[in-house]
Amino acid sequence: MIDDAVRHRALAVIEQATARSWTVTAAESCTGGLVASALTSIPGSSGSFGWGFVTYSNLAKQKVLGVSALDLERYGAVSEVVARAMAEGARLASNADLAVAITGIAGPGGGSPNKPVGLVHFAVSMQARTRHHVEQFGDLGRDRVRDGSVIVALDLLLEALSCTECNQAG
Repeated sequence: MIDDAVRHRALAVIEQATARSWTVTAAESCTGGLVASALTSIPGSSGSFGWGFVTYSNLAKQKVLGVSALDLERYGAVSEVVARAMAEGARLASNADLAVAITGIAGPGGGSPNKPVGLVHFAVSMQARTRHHVEQFGDLGRDRVRDGSVIVALDLLLEALSCTECNQAG
């Protein structure tokens, strides 16, 4: 079930994308499709959201989004490099105007001293640029890290949609 804070943000994303005649996509790892679910819960979202990618495994990131195996090996799936590649790959594969990518460690396991549980990398890609954002939610529990990641991803989409100086078609 989608809470009011997420629904409000998803509605704003769809309304702003529609107003700009932009299409939006999401490439998700640790959120497993929660961003796509939030966006598609909005009536009429199909006009702005046509594709979503759940690329939980490294192989899926490579085959579906074109993330480099070398980058995955060198930097790991939870990294700025991979988040950027996921966003750019999703935007290109879907021919969308705007893409968000999320890759992180939701827990309860999987963390390390360098990459603790709750570390999540985000990237937003549009024709003119790709922007990276990182959050350290802490070890709040899997659901809270994932839910927090959805809110951050939607906020990043809203920020990109509000960009007046972005060099974008449409």
